[in-house]
Amino acid sequence: MDIKTVGVIGAGQMGNGIAHVMALAGYDVTLNDLSQDALTAALAKIEKNMVRQVSRNLITEADMQAGLARISPALDVAALGTADLVIESATENEDIKNKIIEGIVPHLPEHTIITSNTSSISITRLAARTDRPEKFMGFHFMNPVPLMQLVELIRGIATDDETYQSCLAVVEKLGKTAASAEDFPAFIVNRILIPMINEACYTLYEGVGNVASIDNAMKLGANHPMGPLELADFIGLDTCLAIMNVLHDGLADTKYRPCPLLTKYVAAGWLGRKTGRGFYDYRGDVPVPTR
Repeated sequence: MDIKTVGVIGAGQMGNGIAHVMALAGYDVTLNDLSQDALTAALAKIEKNMVRQVSRNLITEADMQAGLARISPALDVAALGTADLVIESATENEDIKNKIIEGIVPHLPEHTIITSNTSSISITRLAARTDRPEKFMGFHFMNPVPLMQLVELIRGIATDDETYQSCLAVVEKLGKTAASAEDFPAFIVNRILIPMINEACYTLYEGVGNVASIDNAMKLGANHPMGPLELADFIGLDTCLAIMNVLHDGLADTKYRPCPLLTKYVAAGWLGRKTGRGFYDYRGDVPVPTR
C-alpha cells in the first residue's frame, strides 16, 4: 500500500520525534494527544529541533517550513480517520496501549495499518485487541528519533507480508535502516541493551564500582559513547525497569531479575534526566553522580 498520511498517537519525546521525521519525509501527519499543553510543547520542540537541523545544513529553511506545515495537532482520535498508517507512541504500559488501540479502531478505515512504537511489549497481544491483526505490527524507533538511524520492525503472529513491506517502504523513505525482529519480549535492541544497564545497576548495588567508575570504564574500556548509567538516565529509569519486568515475566529466567537499586530509584521518583535526578543529579550546571 502506498502510504501518504500518518497518524501519531502521543506527543511526548518519541511521538514528537516520529512526527518530525515523518513530516520531513513528505507525509501528512496528524499528531494526537489528550493534552493541549502536550501538543503545544511538542510542536515547539519539533520546530526547535528543525531549526537546529537548518543551522547544521542538514535541511533547508524551505524543508523546515514545508515539514511544519504538514503536521496537524488533534485532541480527538477521530482525526486519525484519514490516516493510512497509525503509530501508537504512548507510555510503555500494556494496559494504556490496549485502551488506546481499542479506542482508535472504530475510527479507522479498513485499509489503515496500525503499529506500535513499543520497545518491549508483545505485538501479538496488542494486535489481538484490534479487528485487523494481519495489519498490525511493531514500528520501534530509537531515541532521539531524528538522529538515530535504526527502526525495528516486529511482526506479530498474524502480520501479513503486505503490511511488513508497506512499513519497510516507509522506513526506507525516512532514510533509516530497518532491523526485522521476531515477536519475543524486548525484541533485539532492548533484549541486549537493557540487561546490560541492569547489570551496571547490580555492579553499583554490590559496590564493585561507583557511578563515575562504571560509566568511565565502559566509555573508555569498551568505547561506548555513553556509560550505561548515564544512558539509563537518558532513557528513563522507569522505562528501563518496565522493560526488565517484561523480560523477567515473559521469559521466566532469573537472569532478567530487575536490580533492587533500580527499583529503589524508580520508587523514589528519581527517573533520570526528565525528573532532574537519577544516577546523576542534573539540577546544577554539571551532572553530579548520586553514588
